[in-house]
Amino acid sequence: MGTPEFAVPSLKILVENGINVVGVVTATDKYGGRGGKQLIESDVKKYALSAGLKILQPSNLKAKSFIDGLKALDADLQIVVAFRMLPVVVWDMPKHGTYNLHGSLLPKYRGAAPIHWAVVNGETETGVTSFKLKHEIDTGDVLFQEKISIGREETTGEVYNRLKELGAEVVLKTVRAIIEDNIQLLPQDASLISKAPKLHREVCEINWEDEMEVIRNFVRGMNPFPGAWFSFSGTVMKVYKTENIKTVHNAPVGTINSDNKNFLHIAAVDGWVSLIDIQLQGKKRMDVKSFLNGIDVRTFISDSLPH
Repeated sequence: MGTPEFAVPSLKILVENGINVVGVVTATDKYGGRGGKQLIESDVKKYALSAGLKILQPSNLKAKSFIDGLKALDADLQIVVAFRMLPVVVWDMPKHGTYNLHGSLLPKYRGAAPIHWAVVNGETETGVTSFKLKHEIDTGDVLFQEKISIGREETTGEVYNRLKELGAEVVLKTVRAIIEDNIQLLPQDASLISKAPKLHREVCEINWEDEMEVIRNFVRGMNPFPGAWFSFSGTVMKVYKTENIKTVHNAPVGTINSDNKNFLHIAAVDGWVSLIDIQLQGKKRMDVKSFLNGIDVRTFISDSLPH
């Protein structure tokens, strides 16, 4: 069970290693593309079709038609990677239960955006966890965990790409252990719990009253999606990379400073944040020098941005 690109390597590794995948559950097709008139299939569905797998796409996970279809698959085990919260009737169906792959070292970063928040919070390591599902989300007993380090300059997108491959290896290891009846489940340590809530638009706004390093981590944590942003001249400016300029200044927090040619700096509490990789709403993503070639920011230099 899964929908986005993150889940594809996990499904693929099972198929390529001879695991009998009796069916795939993924999201319904969504309208998108130009004009929103094209039906878009999930990444998992695209791979499942290429592999000739049976596909279920329920809009309602409690619907009798879906439950009957799932029972008909007669699966011994269900694996969930980046899917929706499941009702008990679904996750409790197989005789070996349902196992989930989560993009963190549980119980750290329980929730919808574990990779984002690990990077935002300046973590130096993260990883993936396979655990047996129970009713409360992300709380089940742990089977396997694997760690990776997070580089100081790494973005969420870069960590995501490494974790989806590591996660696939853990999924295969999990399935093989269950087949061999060689599992030892361990309860999560409640003292280590932290949250990774869903990213809403307002959560992604840059707070210039933070220290520069906090802002830098926030920006790379929101890169490439959904993108950290601030209000620039009445529109949205997304920021994908910054550098810190540690210096004492008397400028109000949020003040814009630029030579209108090479740099665009914004005052934080402990120095200047240099914008490196940006995207003005309605424009292409570009480096700051290219941006300054097409706009006169001198009229905004003395402005203070909303905090």
